[in-house]
Amino acid sequence: MTVSANVVAALPQYDLGAQIGRGGMGVVYAAVHRPLGRPVAVKRLPGVLASDERMSARFAHEARLLARLDHPHIVPVYDYVQDRGEHLLVMEKLDGGTVWSKFTGAGVTPASTCAFGLAMLAGLHAAHGAGVLHLDVKPKNLLFTAGGVLKVADFGISQVVSEGATLVTHGGQVLGTPAYLSPEQALGNPLSPAADVYGAATVLYELLSGRLPFDSGGGALAMIQRHVYQQPRPLIEVPDPLARVIMRGIERDPEARYRNAETFAVDLAGAAAEVFGRDWLLRLDTPVHLTPHVAAASTHPATNTRPFDAPSTPRETLNIPVRATLVEPPPPPAQLGAQTLVPAAQILASPKPARWFALAAALAALLMIATPFTIPARTLPLVDADLSKPVPVGQGDPATARLAVTAAGITLADVPALPDPAAQPGTSTRQDTPLTFELPGASRWIIGGAAVATVTTNGQSQDYSLRPLTHPMISIMGAGSAVLLLFALAYLESILRSLRRRQSSTAAVIAAAPLGFALGAAVWLLPSVLLRHPPDPWPALLCGALGVTAAVCTAVASRRSAAR
Repeated sequence: MTVSANVVAALPQYDLGAQIGRGGMGVVYAAVHRPLGRPVAVKRLPGVLASDERMSARFAHEARLLARLDHPHIVPVYDYVQDRGEHLLVMEKLDGGTVWSKFTGAGVTPASTCAFGLAMLAGLHAAHGAGVLHLDVKPKNLLFTAGGVLKVADFGISQVVSEGATLVTHGGQVLGTPAYLSPEQALGNPLSPAADVYGAATVLYELLSGRLPFDSGGGALAMIQRHVYQQPRPLIEVPDPLARVIMRGIERDPEARYRNAETFAVDLAGAAAEVFGRDWLLRLDTPVHLTPHVAAASTHPATNTRPFDAPSTPRETLNIPVRATLVEPPPPPAQLGAQTLVPAAQILASPKPARWFALAAALAALLMIATPFTIPARTLPLVDADLSKPVPVGQGDPATARLAVTAAGITLADVPALPDPAAQPGTSTRQDTPLTFELPGASRWIIGGAAVATVTTNGQSQDYSLRPLTHPMISIMGAGSAVLLLFALAYLESILRSLRRRQSSTAAVIAAAPLGFALGAAVWLLPSVLLRHPPDPWPALLCGALGVTAAVCTAVASRRSAAR
């Protein structure tokens, strides 16, 4: 790509070469400082800086802080030029590639990953001590010198460009790297070193497992939502001491993470010593500059449950390089044209109104509860009977009569009439003979409150309300409706709790629908049993539909309220 004439004019003492890198925070060119003959890298910062005087002034201040950072694991900044609408950082040029290039190439062993992590955290801790947050920690920002020393690049650029928030367009394009983004940065909340701890832990998770803690499908904005609302997948590819340290680093709550990068490094070094042995860092021959606390931890296992030199896992299994299984998506353009950049929190929070869903849920719930008491029961002749004995129902010819017992349209029994014991053999029975029926054993326990008993004889049918003499709750209909009601309420509360804690999403809202139908059916059936009303099917469907409406609307309202 041809270097802009404005960039050439703004850097008269430099010979500018080819583009050597590009990311969400700018474009990088190779260059040489003519008076000194020193190779450098020139980063052309996003065009959004030039259009905002306040942001430009903030970056000039931040650039002075970056120039004062002096640490073996931080890429030094030599110069900052603001001229002709351009904002240019002149930095040390590193020719050893990036952690990302190693990760996607030959791969990185778990022990090397831990060494890189200690170097990364050392640089981050030094910057935090100077009051500078990185906020865009990722494998492509971890560079190597020709001698293999890891250095962290691009300190503070994201913080200035976005003022701590993650900027996106309404179309979902992201200025930055969402795969390593802390939840508090996505939401525009106050930031601390814990935000960089999250990014560093995410990088280590990926290097150790070959994958990210969250699914990467659905685009950048969907990935940001997962960081904010979901729990990361467990890190199962490495021994438990390492996994515990990394998983603490990617806790959603900043208070649950390590308080600073050095504390994280101490635990990481101790876990590595426990897993790889106390001499693990010496065997790697990787240049790492450590503080005394981290250096001590790197030779002392976190626990002493085994011989001091013995690693917890065979070393040969930990020397296998891990390669990326998910290719990082191409970086977004630094300049997003005429599209307006807004904090991601505004888009994540845009469909927030939950009031109408809550009102709809309340109305549906009230109608559901009122339905069993307001819909009148059918007026039918009453038959009170002991169902454990033959039940006398109606009159007719016992030879042709049948009894069908139904509840909510479901047939519970269909039996013929018992023969008339007073009839003489060979004689015909009278058409007004009292009929008796013996119900199957199962139906006796199912019927509670009342059921519809239909007697059919000589092609004519008559409906009755069959009521057992036993208490309505001593039946499957009675006790079962109570159990179904409690079951539906318990599981709905579990779903709503997970939505309020941002642990579930659309799937939980969908799961609320069948539970709502079960709740509505139970709310209809239990009063019907207690009131001894023969249950009809259409009120059951009505209450079920109202239950679905109430449950889904409540779930949506809970989800939207939790996203505020």
